[in-house]
Amino acid sequence: MTATYEALCEEGYSDLTAQAIADRTERSKSALFYHYGSREAIVAEFIEYLIDGFESRLAAIEDRSALERLAAFVDWFLSEPDDDELAFHTALLELRAQAPYNDVFRAKLRESDDRIRRALEEILADGLEDGVFQDHDPQAVAALLLAAFDGAQIHQVTLDRCEYLETIRAGTVEHILADILEPTVELPEAVDFDGLHDSQLFDTSPGDDRPGPIER
Repeated sequence: MTATYEALCEEGYSDLTAQAIADRTERSKSALFYHYGSREAIVAEFIEYLIDGFESRLAAIEDRSALERLAAFVDWFLSEPDDDELAFHTALLELRAQAPYNDVFRAKLRESDDRIRRALEEILADGLEDGVFQDHDPQAVAALLLAAFDGAQIHQVTLDRCEYLETIRAGTVEHILADILEPTVELPEAVDFDGLHDSQLFDTSPGDDRPGPIER
């Protein structure tokens, strides 16, 4: 999957070929087609791989408080990306742009979106139980937060406006989260946890012909 990731980042989806992926592995183009059957199947497997990587992220913070997990979500989506992370976001945006025309991609991306949304809803519900959040509708707030996160990332990738991430981050904290946090509670500005950045979901070390999720 690292080869698919690298090829998407460098070539873009429209120019992505099985040969471009094979060139980044020790497999031949024919071997890739024998295993996957089509370029579409390779990319669908890649999206599934992203979902697995997100599950690993959640596992890394599952023992943290709801407040810390919420802060981690904000960091994941609204921190300024480095070059590798920007390439990752660009590749993901390329795939999302294909979803209206490809039922397989749409189904996989829906699965990813549903998992992210459910995780955020769980965090918000846990915060209610912990007494750090005021009464609210976790489903509605999760949907609003994810819409803000997605919009910020799309603007950053397509318009090269990193400052937009900080604007949305500040607005999220001051105008959305401030309304659900208990008056005496503040969202941590930073959370120290051993989590992976987007681009680190892939081990791009030389000589790794069967890349997989980086072990935690």
